[in-house]
Amino acid sequence: MAITPPDLIWHNGKLQPWADAKVHVLTHAIHYGSSVFEGIRAYHTPQGTAIFRLSDHIRRLYDSAKIYRMDIPFDFAAIVQGCKDVVRENHLNQAYLRPIAFMGYGGIGIIPSNDTPVEVSIAAFEWGAYLGEGTLESGVDVGVSSWQRLAPNTMPTAAKAGGNYLSGALIAREARRHGYAEGIALDANHHVSEGAGQNIFLVKNRVLYTPPPTASILTGLTRDTVMVLAGELGYEVREQAIAREALYLADEIFLCGTASEIVPVRSVDGIQVGTGKRGPITKELQDIFFGLFNGKTEDKWGWLEPVEAPARQFIDACYA
Repeated sequence: MAITPPDLIWHNGKLQPWADAKVHVLTHAIHYGSSVFEGIRAYHTPQGTAIFRLSDHIRRLYDSAKIYRMDIPFDFAAIVQGCKDVVRENHLNQAYLRPIAFMGYGGIGIIPSNDTPVEVSIAAFEWGAYLGEGTLESGVDVGVSSWQRLAPNTMPTAAKAGGNYLSGALIAREARRHGYAEGIALDANHHVSEGAGQNIFLVKNRVLYTPPPTASILTGLTRDTVMVLAGELGYEVREQAIAREALYLADEIFLCGTASEIVPVRSVDGIQVGTGKRGPITKELQDIFFGLFNGKTEDKWGWLEPVEAPARQFIDACYA
């Protein structure tokens, strides 16, 4: 999934040419995966470009860093503003953003030395449908992976950390080898956990089911958004352990995440889900979700943060 690099990237507190943002080959994060990051989307709305749930994403970035005892050397408001600046100064109407904090060049030991800096970069670029064009309507075929998600008390899945995504890469690569668009992982108790890079929902008898945080999932912000919007539509949502065979018996299944947005699943392990196409509840949720960006759904939650608003307004909002 190649991207077209924009002109500028935010790196350690300032905008600079994309090609000039470099790190040393002995950067701690390269050797040990000591990074935390976020994936965020900006959308072109009737009121201009807005970043979806920006403050919530940056709050989770700091939470992930806290778990790993990583002190981000910029305050919350500076990172929020940096995200807006990199979208605006690259003249992007819509974009995918990748803020990342990582242990930089210091000692080579597994424990960073006291003088190892924490560096921060924010990239923004255009990026289409994560699982392929047209998949929001047509859906995807998925397979249950032989790779399980991280067991409790091994690595914290509540942190969106770079090292965790080696697990996701194994799951996704296995799925592609078997002809699937994506893989679904089970947790250490052999219950459904999540996709390689998405949360999962099942629909059965008009009730939505999704694995709980204890199923070694990243508690995604799109997942949270879906739960809120499903409530707006009058649907019950249950967080509970889900057996593998429930995937085969569901009326509808969809994956969700910032990059993937809301993608229907049409088959699991070659077994057709429901009618084998996007189900009506999945479509309802897509409509109300994308309605946030085309103006058809009222943003009652303040999830859309406009890029062009004055910085002081956002600082006040972040700490309100």
